[in-house]
Amino acid sequence: MASQYTSKALTLLALALALALSMKGTLGNIECENLDKDSCAYAVSSTGKRCVLEKHVLRSGAEKYACGTSEIEADKVKDRVETDECIKACGLDRTTIGISSDSLLEPNFARKLCSKECYGNCPNIVDLYFNLAAGEGVYLPKLCEAQGANVRREMTEIKSSGYVTPAPESPQYVNGVNFLYAPSMAPF
Repeated sequence: MASQYTSKALTLLALALALALSMKGTLGNIECENLDKDSCAYAVSSTGKRCVLEKHVLRSGAEKYACGTSEIEADKVKDRVETDECIKACGLDRTTIGISSDSLLEPNFARKLCSKECYGNCPNIVDLYFNLAAGEGVYLPKLCEAQGANVRREMTEIKSSGYVTPAPESPQYVNGVNFLYAPSMAPF
């Protein structure tokens, strides 16, 4: 009699364990295409790829939003939908379309990103903007350090993406335009 109860208990335990493992697999895996508009931006899939909100305009003129998987990989982050606290602390918006470094040009955004609340508590967002800034030739910790007098210079470096070649020193050039090849255009 006791062995019958033990056998049933073991069977139930094995069934519960199998169910728990299968639930973990289905609930823990984030696929960007399955996320809605309100949880897509700043999320990271189970494969470590960043999710991106996309807007499609239908023939009728109606706008449709879809979440897609980008080719941008997160560093050591997987299966994450960013918290509302981090979205707010970093000055972000859940309805952001695409992934871009453009927001780094806005001083108010840079200030929020570099704040203790964001920079110190939201590693997923900091990782994303660290990589975006690096793509523009800017080191994010240096940008955050420059939140005083040099912040405009750092922003200018982002805008220009580095070195700008000056026009050759010659009277035929005015503001970088070669007037020998554009005779109809004359300097003032």
